[in-house]
Amino acid sequence: MHIGVIGAGQLGATLAGWCADSGHDVAVTSRHPEKLGAVVDRLGGHGTALPVAETAAFADVVVFAPAWESAHEAIDLTGGNLAGKVVIDATNPLGGLPDGEPSALEALIHWEPEAHWVKAFNTLPTRILDRRRGHDPLLAEFVCTDLRDARTAASRIIRELGFAPVYAGGAETARLTETGGPLQLAEVDVFHATDALAEAMAAFA
Repeated sequence: MHIGVIGAGQLGATLAGWCADSGHDVAVTSRHPEKLGAVVDRLGGHGTALPVAETAAFADVVVFAPAWESAHEAIDLTGGNLAGKVVIDATNPLGGLPDGEPSALEALIHWEPEAHWVKAFNTLPTRILDRRRGHDPLLAEFVCTDLRDARTAASRIIRELGFAPVYAGGAETARLTETGGPLQLAEVDVFHATDALAEAMAAFA
């Protein structure tokens, strides 16, 4: 599979490396892809750095991990190449949301409605993901989307990277996983994920 990673900060670069380790071909990008040599070196011959629009065009699945304040610009820079693609939104709205938007995922859906958005990989920092990756009991990765193909693709990648996908609901549940939500920073294994999700939903009822 071709994986495009938009955003080469700590999370984006880490996920890019793990995707390459899993045998995927990876293109990574940022505002300045020419400065991503160190990130590309970590991809072990399975990756390259490309401009944003070319990364989106290259990808079968996109991991969307820019800083939240750059998210709208990043979408604009894709030049429409996210249309029809599964896009895994790993952002958190640290700078606040646009008026009327209940979650970052729903804002992104409004900004690029032709993409097949799914929320995942946004609840925990990379140091915890790295420590728990592949260790039993597997760490739960909550997945939020209304689209079956997006859920299937995200769940496949989550499993390949050494975690357990747990479907949390549609796009409206993404707020539970984002900044200020009860699942943000929740280090939950797969056996306790259902209870944690039920408690989170009750808290926001």
